Amino acid sequence: MAGLVAFVLLLAVAAYACAGGTDYGAGFWDLTAGGAERGKRPRWLIDHAMAPVWEVNNVWLAFVLVLMWTGFPVLFQTVFTALWLPLALAALGMVLRGAGFALRKPVRRLSRRRLYGAVFAVASLLTPFFLGAAVGAVASGRIAPGTEASTDAWASPASLVFGLLTVAATALLGAVFLTADAARFDAPDLVGYFRLRALVSLGAVAATAVGVLLVARADAPHVWHGLTHGAGLALAVVSAVFFAATALLVLRSKAHWARFTCVGVVGAAVFAWGFAQRPYLIPTSLTVSDAAGASQTLAWLTVVSAVALLLIGPAVFLLYWMDTHGELEPLTDADLRRTVPPRGNRSDTP
Repeated sequence: MAGLVAFVLLLAVAAYACAGGTDYGAGFWDLTAGGAERGKRPRWLIDHAMAPVWEVNNVWLAFVLVLMWTGFPVLFQTVFTALWLPLALAALGMVLRGAGFALRKPVRRLSRRRLYGAVFAVASLLTPFFLGAAVGAVASGRIAPGTEASTDAWASPASLVFGLLTVAATALLGAVFLTADAARFDAPDLVGYFRLRALVSLGAVAATAVGVLLVARADAPHVWHGLTHGAGLALAVVSAVFFAATALLVLRSKAHWARFTCVGVVGAAVFAWGFAQRPYLIPTSLTVSDAAGASQTLAWLTVVSAVALLLIGPAVFLLYWMDTHGELEPLTDADLRRTVPPRGNRSDTP
């Protein structure tokens, strides 16, 4: 039962990495878009593409936290005690990012709009970095039950490269999805703009992935062994195949299909990391069985997870489908004029 809940937890982490990572990546490109005039068009597309679905991605994060807290309380206590600083910075970034994105649209003053936009963009960079740094600390085994909070727990080569890989992966997701959105919104100038950035992101992901492997060999030997043997190796190869497919599709201007392979890159990489750690949740001090809660709790958590996935999964899928097919576009002035019948055809009611 504990193994099944651990698999659901890994599935939720992968879902958040892909869905939330796309939004973080869009924020990264908002940060690097340049000044007000130069970055006006890219930021217009980013706002237009993110608006319908950006909040729903936090559903997966809430699911991850609930599974950790109830299913693996020892893991939750260990991680949030030893790594409270990077996780607090990541949480602060999420709050500031959401506030900046929500507030920069309605404000009229240009100075405040720039301020809120800068908060949104910078937080979109820092949040995935600190989340990745926390993952690196877990993968390297620098924390264990009873570990006190300290910079040594997460300020390590493994945390650094995991954080950089997370940022690069989110940038790739954001660039690929924005390339497809530019084509959908009939903005050919932005298709080439984000296509170039998708290619640059592919190079960044490749470089940081190699860095992770090199650092893991010395700083995270258990994960290194898992990534070079068995299921971890197989999933790493799957991620590499998706990576090559994404590069080919982007080069051939097939961004619509590249979205799926890009998600495959990140999702397979998350599963490769998860399976490489088996049987540990924290190598090599905390196994899945040792971290698990009471058997009755796990049983109920399995039932609740199944019900939640059956109810939430199709709804989220429908939302994504409607968004990518233009069903959630806001009404324009022309749309509103069409909804008002001509004056002569109006029926007067007493």
